[in-house]
Amino acid sequence: MDVRLTSEQRQLRDAAAKLADDLGLGAVQDLDDEGRIARLDRQIEATGWRSLRSDGASGVEVAIVAEEFGRRLLDAPFLGPALADDLARHIGADGAGATVAVDGRAIDARGARRALLLSGNGVLAAEVEATRTGADLTRIEGNLAGSPEPVGEVTPAAAARWRALALVATSADLVGIARGAHAVACDYAKIREQYGKTIGSYQAVAHLLAESLALIEGSVSVLRHAAWAVDELAPPEAMRAAQVAKVYCARATRTVCETAVQVHGGIGNTWECLIHVYLRRALTSTELWPVTLKEIDFGLS
Repeated sequence: MDVRLTSEQRQLRDAAAKLADDLGLGAVQDLDDEGRIARLDRQIEATGWRSLRSDGASGVEVAIVAEEFGRRLLDAPFLGPALADDLARHIGADGAGATVAVDGRAIDARGARRALLLSGNGVLAAEVEATRTGADLTRIEGNLAGSPEPVGEVTPAAAARWRALALVATSADLVGIARGAHAVACDYAKIREQYGKTIGSYQAVAHLLAESLALIEGSVSVLRHAAWAVDELAPPEAMRAAQVAKVYCARATRTVCETAVQVHGGIGNTWECLIHVYLRRALTSTELWPVTLKEIDFGLS
């Protein structure tokens, strides 16, 4: 595989990064900024990124957008609608206004009218009713109205690729979260002073941040391979690559976020510090289609 991004993919990354930098979270208080959220929703809708797969995008391109959105904690539906769009296209249905359901609840449910889920090779759908904020302050969950009803069926190969894409998309979100939390910690280490010096000048802090960077670089590598595998390898191989990526990225991102809390010291455990929002999103993304080491029978430590 060629891990280099094409010129079009670099342009997609830059566009997603600009949107994330312009309208992503800069402080915990931004979660309550309705004007910012409305502008964010309009811009994402205008880009068409929620229907990337219907427009012929690869798994790499979905991962590119998911990573940049995770980096700046974009609190607008993307992951759920993008996966619902991919599932709907396999059964010839319209994915507009849809998200996906996991473990009996709809994720990314703000503005969603219905939720799709994959059970075996069958696609089920249910209406979305009441929505609420869960542990992840950047994504809204929704209750399903009644039991999901069958709406179509996909081939075993398509089902496996969709599951691989779901794992890749959440892994990309985790990598973005790690990058964002690490950047916030580095910025804090450059300005916080103790004993007359910035704390980043002390080896104890510098080594923690360097170890986090090493974990992020490893995560990027395993994610890039898994995202490429979604479309380029046979379904069983694509699924295994996605499972490895999910396990590695989840564990690495949790370590990076917890390190960021530690670098912030006492303030890192307060509501006003943005790091807890990164950690919350990391923990919930880990629990979306979770993977254990036993499933992949692979010696990751």
